[in-house]
Amino acid sequence: MSVSLDIADRVARVVIDRPERLNAIDAAAEAELEAIWQELERRDDISCAVLTGAGEKAFSVGADMKGVGKSGLEYWADARPHGFGGIAYRRTLDIPLIARVNGYALGGGFEMVLGCDIVVASENAQFGLPEGRVGRMPLDGGMVLLQRKIPHNLAMGVMLSGRRFSAAEMAAFGIVNEIAASGALDAAVDRWVTDIVACAPLSLRAIKQTVNRTAHLTPAQAQALRTPALVAALQSEDSKEGVLAFNEKRAPIWKGR
Repeated sequence: MSVSLDIADRVARVVIDRPERLNAIDAAAEAELEAIWQELERRDDISCAVLTGAGEKAFSVGADMKGVGKSGLEYWADARPHGFGGIAYRRTLDIPLIARVNGYALGGGFEMVLGCDIVVASENAQFGLPEGRVGRMPLDGGMVLLQRKIPHNLAMGVMLSGRRFSAAEMAAFGIVNEIAASGALDAAVDRWVTDIVACAPLSLRAIKQTVNRTAHLTPAQAQALRTPALVAALQSEDSKEGVLAFNEKRAPIWKGR
């Protein structure tokens, strides 16, 4: 297996485990990632997921070029409804997803980062969409997502130059939530995980599902939409428990129902 999944204490940790290839994604890894996302979508015992790459050099450098034997047109024609790694623009995963960026996040690797909700990066991390330098384009999310997340000229600067950008530059662009010093990346990620898991599981799902399903709507239309997760959260026992715990000045005990 080139991708591992570990679940404990309501947290799923997904690791791309091909450090000898800088965690590049080949067909097998792509299939394994898709299977993992589908499993996480089926489960109701998870509040948060973390995606990272094995080793210290790379989160992922994108598509494994040794495994790319197709023409650009053939590659583009392949069905990838959820974007690179099955996550770049997936809208069916209703749990918060943190990108733990421990090194290079290039090409499809950067596109997977763009598909995450929160990005915590090592101070040594580097980001980029270098496809233009090898006669390709960032088809699986880059051209679609980046321009929606940051100003037009910044997005075009990333895509048209093929340059690598530091974690500090990406934080200034608004892509990175937190930069961690060398050796402190896990502690930074764990702080985010702790805060997320402290929230009601159904509230987390309602927030993410509503955001994903209303981004294209006007504010009035979005407010009027009652997503299934939103209705379930509002009618849940946890909804009452949260208010009760607040009034009793104690930590809530979430049941996920």
